[in-house]
Amino acid sequence: MRERLFSLISKYNLKANSDLGQNFLVVPDIIERNVERAELNGSDTVLEVGPGLGVLTDALSRHAGRVYAIEKDSRLVGILKAEYDWPNVEIIEGDALKVEFPPFNKIVSNLPYQISSPITFRFLRYDFERAVLIYQLEFAQRMVAEPGDKNYSRLSLMVRAKAYAELVERIGRGAFWPRPKVDSAVIVLEPKPRDERIELNEDLVRALFQHRRSTVLAALKKSHHMLGLSKEDFKQVRDVIGAVPHSRKRVFQLTPSEVRDIEEFLSAEGVLG
Repeated sequence: MRERLFSLISKYNLKANSDLGQNFLVVPDIIERNVERAELNGSDTVLEVGPGLGVLTDALSRHAGRVYAIEKDSRLVGILKAEYDWPNVEIIEGDALKVEFPPFNKIVSNLPYQISSPITFRFLRYDFERAVLIYQLEFAQRMVAEPGDKNYSRLSLMVRAKAYAELVERIGRGAFWPRPKVDSAVIVLEPKPRDERIELNEDLVRALFQHRRSTVLAALKKSHHMLGLSKEDFKQVRDVIGAVPHSRKRVFQLTPSEVRDIEEFLSAEGVLG
């Protein structure tokens, strides 16, 4: 597996494109563990974002019924199509943030790090059974942070509102080519049952977490413009906002259900549209 990757690098005189966040995973054991974590069988259809030189894709093709691999780099698309003859793999050339996703029930990817946040939020808009994803370590730690933790952020809250996330393995920099500047980690992500998911107003969440160390009341006052309120509008609803639930709590201590309480109160009072 490792030899195959470096053979392709040499054959095509490849240099990784840092603008696309290309760091290829080269340790076979990690790839196999991630395939095992996905609990694949012949009835599964897997979505892979950023297949690179196809090392993970090759492993997925042997365990899943169907694999859709989305690759933005046209050079790599050409190499994948020339070097592999997978009967159950379709390479989709395009930007994973923009292309239409085919039907899938599982996701396994070594993600391009610079799209970690938007691609994760996009995944969470879909129904799937399980995702096994590699992120930068710091990002992964924020994904699994609990309310009150130093790493708890807008990302932590939005993931917690819709899914269960577990950091299952830390990966050193030497597991990739070229070697990144930071360590990485594997996250297993499973959407919560539909009746347990909490849909939140993203403008409100952004307004709150713009001042995550502040109290809820202070954060709303500082970020009223992010809710579409002018200074004059804010003056008119100042007393309403003063009565908001959990007003004395620090933003980084809020659970998704508490943010929903705030949203429902502000909506009922006409502050949120």
